[in-house]
Amino acid sequence: MSLLVAFRKEWMENLRSYRLLIVFVVLVFFGLTSPLLAKYTPEIITLIPGGEDIALVIPTPNVWDAVVQYVKNISQFGILLALLLTMGAVAQEKDKGTAAMMLVKPLPRSSFLAAKFAGQVVMFALALGAAGIACYYYTLLLFEALDIIPWLVLNGLLLLYLLVYVAITLFCSTLTKSQAAAGGIALGALVLLGLIGAIPGFGKYLPGELITWGSRLVQGDATASWFALGVSLGLIIVSLLAAWLVFRKQEL
Repeated sequence: MSLLVAFRKEWMENLRSYRLLIVFVVLVFFGLTSPLLAKYTPEIITLIPGGEDIALVIPTPNVWDAVVQYVKNISQFGILLALLLTMGAVAQEKDKGTAAMMLVKPLPRSSFLAAKFAGQVVMFALALGAAGIACYYYTLLLFEALDIIPWLVLNGLLLLYLLVYVAITLFCSTLTKSQAAAGGIALGALVLLGLIGAIPGFGKYLPGELITWGSRLVQGDATASWFALGVSLGLIIVSLLAAWLVFRKQEL
């Protein structure tokens, strides 16, 4: 029951602070514009002086270009949203003293953190679902219909990919009362994962492989990346557990 109360409070804050609206607008925007950008990039290039020659060597846009554009935009801007909207989840409440007020209800600290994460999960899931529908529809209009099952799986893997960074940033937010510091630590963790992924042979075991897996499915390649899935789930669990272990010992 305490978890439901904390989740309701978190959800109302997402609405009142316009966090939900921001995530919806950004992700749906890229869901809508990714197929458009893929379709009309050659024509846009012709508007640039000397662009006619460049446009001649660009292959005719196809449905795969729309998918690539969508995945790139959602993954890049989704991570940015995950960092910006999660870095103050705990740090800001500790700084303002609202965390202490919530926890004297009494509310278990585990429920407090779980509600924070659940609120982010629902927010990103709804926004990404809307973005996926928008992209699917415009891809259908401009190119051809995508196979619905691989498309749903791709978006599910994209959501899990973003939640890895939500969980890591939530952990970083428990370490400090400063949103900026929490964001800096989370950004450092993101860079570290990127550097590890750049090492030959390591990338296929990290969360970024989830995007590659989903993209392969849309292309008709059923080759799975179960190890990357396990690592991603493990990072989420470890981050949340570490956040609880740190948070339960803090004086508020």
